[in-house]
Amino acid sequence: MNSLGAIFDLDGTLVDTCACHELAWRALGESVGIPVSQEFFMRFFGRQNAPIIQALFEEAGQPAPDSKTSEMLAIRKEDSFRELVAENFPIMPGTFQLLDALHANSWRLAIGSSAPQVNVDFMLGLMSRMKTIHGASTTPFDAIVTGGCVSRGKPHPDVFLEAARRLQLPANTCVVIEDAAPGIEAAHRAGMKCVALCSAGHTIAELAAADLIVHHLDELSPLRLQSLITL
Repeated sequence: MNSLGAIFDLDGTLVDTCACHELAWRALGESVGIPVSQEFFMRFFGRQNAPIIQALFEEAGQPAPDSKTSEMLAIRKEDSFRELVAENFPIMPGTFQLLDALHANSWRLAIGSSAPQVNVDFMLGLMSRMKTIHGASTTPFDAIVTGGCVSRGKPHPDVFLEAARRLQLPANTCVVIEDAAPGIEAAHRAGMKCVALCSAGHTIAELAAADLIVHHLDELSPLRLQSLITL
């Protein structure tokens, strides 16, 4: 069998970070005097920080900050996010079991995330520490692509296309596991099938464009993912 690839989003897919991100955005909003509603948060969850910060100010009727200020605000938000995650690391149930099963069946694995590199490294480090607790033997991902690796974030396909390139696999031999509509659109624009995990804060309706929707990672297996890929 030809090699197959599974490209995982991280936030909301392998790690249940929705609540931590929302709290961090709310804290940032309070610091600049702009309330962050749940509707606003969910509308932009899964996108890069810069366009979220721009929209936050513009929708409040204020001029968007310059790039340096925007970067400083993003750093403040992510510092707060990592503190919240570290307090109680919310790994998704079934994560290690699925990754181990895919490795055992010779799949090549990648992370394709809009998150900053520092967040991805931080969460993968916490995942690594948990391996012995869960008795898992998961090996490192074959490729890691973050928001800083590409010029355009989701829903553009760049993150997933770069992940496939680093895996040295054609796009149509890869399947994406996502949790948000921008990621689903990005996967399809990359020519890949997409599984949507209906995790915290999402509804089946907003994920309807996915090729398969599941509620838990333990609903997935190498065989089920392989069945989505048309070679």
